[in-house]
Amino acid sequence: MHPTGLAAAGTPRQPSKRRIPVSQPGMADPHQLFDDTSSAQSRGYGAQRAPGGLGYAPASASPQEAFLADPVSNMAMAYGSSLAAQGKELVDKNIDRFIPVTKLKYYFAVDTMYVGKKLGLLFFPYLHQDWEVQYQQDTPVAPRFDVNAPDLYIPAMAFITYVLVAGLALGTQDRFSPDLLGLQASSALAWLTLEVLAILLSLYLVTVNTDLTTIDLVAFLGYKYVGMIGGVLMGLLFGKIGYYLVLGWCCVSIFVFMIRTLRLKILAEAAAEGVPVRGARNQLRMYLTMAVAAAQPLLMYWLTFHLVR
Repeated sequence: MHPTGLAAAGTPRQPSKRRIPVSQPGMADPHQLFDDTSSAQSRGYGAQRAPGGLGYAPASASPQEAFLADPVSNMAMAYGSSLAAQGKELVDKNIDRFIPVTKLKYYFAVDTMYVGKKLGLLFFPYLHQDWEVQYQQDTPVAPRFDVNAPDLYIPAMAFITYVLVAGLALGTQDRFSPDLLGLQASSALAWLTLEVLAILLSLYLVTVNTDLTTIDLVAFLGYKYVGMIGGVLMGLLFGKIGYYLVLGWCCVSIFVFMIRTLRLKILAEAAAEGVPVRGARNQLRMYLTMAVAAAQPLLMYWLTFHLVR
């Protein structure tokens, strides 16, 4: 036999060494026993191709899209929307019954120019001549177009500022406390409420037919807080002398402002009804107007004198 054959028969055969190619990115692992065919099945076998022809399956619809695609869900959403609209309308009607939101919007229809003119009118009412409120189709124009129209923006901001200034005055005297500041705010609010109720009762007893509403009264009576702020601030800066000078000026100004404003609201109705100028009922209306105007300086002093020392 050939010596090479004997050698092959007598000795075990050594495994032949092969060069393993280096795996490229995206190729299968050379040591992997089986090929992964899951991706191939998902790409090729029986799968629908995308409209672009790239071979990918279309993305599955989200649960929200599947819910909206259901006609029953669409009907439920439409029914829910109608119920929400009906509920909103019902709530708006009930709110307007107790709180006239639509009317309150009129009293806050102001701008910067109106606020400046109104503050000047409160401090210097002697220079103003025309006090008539302008109307458009039997409806008073918005306050930003007429300086004589009442508003709630200045009284509301003046009340808040008055409480803050009162806290500042108490703090400078080492008398500040949250309870005392709350008492100051509640006292001012209580006096305002009593004023409104007293005027409404007086108008009812005198049987005055006027277009003066409760909101108008709150607006007119709330203007006195502007003078109170000025008096307290001058008292903090210049002592009692500054307080009495500025508060005295503001008291006279608010008295004149209230006389000229309420006179048109209360006595004008009497003139329209043909009531004699010197009639008994007309005299009562004049006394009522004077009483309301005279109460403003007294309350301004009562709510501020203890804040200046």
